[in-house]
Amino acid sequence: MSIEEKIKKLDIKLPDPKDPVGAYVASKIVGNLLYISGQISINDKGDLIKGKVGKDLDVNQGYEAAKRCGLAIISQVKKACDNDLSKVKSCVKLTGYVNSSDDFTEQPKVINGASDIISKIFDKNGEHTRAAVSSNSLPLGVSVEVDAIFELI
Repeated sequence: MSIEEKIKKLDIKLPDPKDPVGAYVASKIVGNLLYISGQISINDKGDLIKGKVGKDLDVNQGYEAAKRCGLAIISQVKKACDNDLSKVKSCVKLTGYVNSSDDFTEQPKVINGASDIISKIFDKNGEHTRAAVSSNSLPLGVSVEVDAIFELI
């Protein structure tokens, strides 16, 4: 089953890839590595998912915000690969940033939202290394931001 068929079977709708709003590019290919710039938490209606996890959002809401980041990453990968996700050999690494309260310590559980959706879509090729980092603030007040590195065929 192709990745596109898997996405349809899982009834997943990828968001439209967003253009950068700063002095950077959304993706960059170096050799056979594809770097995806940080994708922020935006819901399926296009609204920012804002607030501090551990204060304004609970772990499950943070997980869902990170899942949205994961879907945005896949959308950027698809765009960078000329709409051909079969060019992805593997997901190498995710780095997740959680806008969290000072006493919040469950960043890995939040970033699992991005990890789980990427692993679900790419199966074994979606297994990756990862960092889950706390932040006292993220751009536009969003709850989660995740960047990624993929290996291409």
